[in-house]
Amino acid sequence: MNKRVAILLSGGGSNMVALAQSMTGDHPGRPVLVLSNDPDAGGLAKAQAMGIPTQAIDHKAFGKDRAAFDDALHSALIAAKPDIVCLAGFMRILGADFMAKWDRQMLNIHPSLLPKYKGLRTHARALEAGDKTHGCTVHEVTADLDDGPILGQAEIQIGPDDTAESLAARVLPFEHQLYPAVLRRYVTGDRTPVFLQQSS
Repeated sequence: MNKRVAILLSGGGSNMVALAQSMTGDHPGRPVLVLSNDPDAGGLAKAQAMGIPTQAIDHKAFGKDRAAFDDALHSALIAAKPDIVCLAGFMRILGADFMAKWDRQMLNIHPSLLPKYKGLRTHARALEAGDKTHGCTVHEVTADLDDGPILGQAEIQIGPDDTAESLAARVLPFEHQLYPAVLRRYVTGDRTPVFLQQSS
């Protein structure tokens, strides 16, 4: 029986599309919900075009009451009955109580080689540090920001002419390869990390 996968996003949803497109044929998972904290997120329309149920819970309606937003999000997920939740560009920090309810059921993709550069501006920070390599990481989500067991990483070389924008553009295709590869293993209970490298 296929595992049910919910995907949370805040923006255009390119990682959501990569995940959803991978969950066909003999893949052991299927997307059952794409949910956003932004009713105008472009990823919702893409999911609808792919025939995936969508829902928006506007975080602005909750003001500063993060717990109430988390509760609404949790209720929506419970209704969809996912086995796994994938954060794919979901730009809200979720509380520890919410995380505890979905412990070892939630994945995230982050645009850095964790544990380096948790948080925002990852590409610019890699350049500012003079790093030779950069990339992305898929990890299990814990209550600590961009923490949790690493389930996969993709690494690319930083070029002498790279900017934060060019680096982000070069990392993105690797995100689209890495996340589906990790998810395919994860839905079977396999947490062996996946490592991808840029071809020389």
